[in-house]
Amino acid sequence: MSSTALTDLCRLPIVQAPMAGGASCPQLAAAVAEAGGLGFLAAGYKTADGMYQEVKRLRALTGHPFGVNLFMPQPGTADTAAVDVYRQQLAGESAWYETELGDPDSGADDGYEAKLAVLLDDPVAVVSFTFGCPTPAVLEAFAKVGTVTVVTATIPEEALAAEEAGAAAVCVQGVEAGGHQGSHRDDPDADGSGLGLLSLVALVRETVRLPIVAAGGLMRGGQVAAVLAAGASAAQLGTAFLVCPESGAHALHKQAMTDPLFARTESTRAFSGRPARGLVNRFMREHGPYAPAAYPQIHHLTSGLRKAAAKAGDPQGMALWAGQGHRLARALPAGELVAVLAAEAEAARAGVEPGAAGSGSSGSVTR
Repeated sequence: MSSTALTDLCRLPIVQAPMAGGASCPQLAAAVAEAGGLGFLAAGYKTADGMYQEVKRLRALTGHPFGVNLFMPQPGTADTAAVDVYRQQLAGESAWYETELGDPDSGADDGYEAKLAVLLDDPVAVVSFTFGCPTPAVLEAFAKVGTVTVVTATIPEEALAAEEAGAAAVCVQGVEAGGHQGSHRDDPDADGSGLGLLSLVALVRETVRLPIVAAGGLMRGGQVAAVLAAGASAAQLGTAFLVCPESGAHALHKQAMTDPLFARTESTRAFSGRPARGLVNRFMREHGPYAPAAYPQIHHLTSGLRKAAAKAGDPQGMALWAGQGHRLARALPAGELVAVLAAEAEAARAGVEPGAAGSGSSGSVTR
């Protein structure tokens, strides 16, 4: 692994992905940072003050560097008529879970400017961006306060835009990734298909000179070694950390990861109006085929339904975000998982069995 401003921040080339919705809590990020990886907080769906309070809690837990992820503001291009039709189609869900549907117009900017102000006033080590690329002025402002900036890219053209704007690194997200695809523009005709991670890393390497953080379906140290060998400077894992005891994910979400009832993932607009990969459940099957391209309007519309389903103990109505490798999830403490991944990666690089490298991992799937 070549040294970069990003990888110099942590001892190991392992990044814990920022997972909006509660999984990436201060306890998880701190445990990863303490173990030598780069922990991340997810500022998406939080207020600027809520983000700041989490940063304060994380600083109290670790003195190691960490990152914060921001959602870029979304253009007001959603079809309000299509959103209204979807609202009517969800009336049965609202009655079933005995909860009101949310206000789709709760805001499309996610408090972006306020969050920028907080992070520029009280800088953290890394700030990453999803759903778009900041302006050169924003990236320059972060560089001046010593913050490393990372822009998510799902195609080479997005990586090039990040480089031209002045980003320090790019997070290359393959289609295997759980949760939302971080594309800069949401094509209403997109079906959730896209480039696999290894192909995308190779294409981006040919397009830009920026350091690459590779993300998408990575669950084992051997896969970490593979993306590093392909030219990435670090590997980012989300689903692998979601089941850790420190993760703030709902217990039902954690249990579903290795439940045979949830055997596969698909990309869907059903919960948020934007393609996102999750475990296939009833809600996805019933509403995915006609959910409109309207983010974050559909996210706000279904928010109450998802919370009510979780409260009722019904994973069939929850957004169970997960990458394609979810069945390989291991419910290890986050620090132990980082150590196991590092040992597996080193064993793969050296061409020996993980056990011979002292990883302590049986390689079994958690049940």
